[in-house]
Amino acid sequence: MALRSEILVNKNVLPTAAQALPGRETPMAVPDEHFVNGKPLTGPFASGLEQAVFGLGCFWGAERRLWQQPGVYTTAVGYAGGFTANPTYEETCSGLTGHSEVVLVVFDPKQTSYDALLKVFWEAHNPTQGMRQGGDIGTQYRSVIYCTSEAQLQAALASQEVFQAELSKAGLGEITTEVQMAPAFYYAEAYHQQYLAKNPQGYCGLGGTGVCLPA
Repeated sequence: MALRSEILVNKNVLPTAAQALPGRETPMAVPDEHFVNGKPLTGPFASGLEQAVFGLGCFWGAERRLWQQPGVYTTAVGYAGGFTANPTYEETCSGLTGHSEVVLVVFDPKQTSYDALLKVFWEAHNPTQGMRQGGDIGTQYRSVIYCTSEAQLQAALASQEVFQAELSKAGLGEITTEVQMAPAFYYAEAYHQQYLAKNPQGYCGLGGTGVCLPA
């Protein structure tokens, strides 16, 4: 318990697998349909659609920004990158799961591209802040790109290099975004799904650096 207490005090430190909460086998129950566009929230999704996973800090504003993009079929918020199976929001906020708050994006590559989503990702938040995003502090707010294919991974890494050059020109720091192949995605609770559509005056901590990713 001493180790867990220490992590609770310092939420900027990722837990080890041994320190992480155990979680549960049962997934979160979520609505059948997206609150905004009526599309399915869970798969299997139609043939030809692709998936991507991004973490830009608090997932409420991040999801809204992404569902607004042309060619996006559906979105859902959840947790990924940690150890705890099917965590609750409270567990994730404790710093004892290792998860980041993320958005699952299902998109039609005939109507948009992964590169277009990467541009939104880089420009919509500050990827240089480590275990925080603005005033939101903790491991769950870290910047992440979780890729569902080798092509996505290579595209993400290439875009990171380009965006870092632009950040450096602007006098900003080093990117701390975690870029890797996608781990398990766990859906967040129903009330988090499309939260800002249900609560238009709700909190949105999304804010970029003002730096653009070149075409």
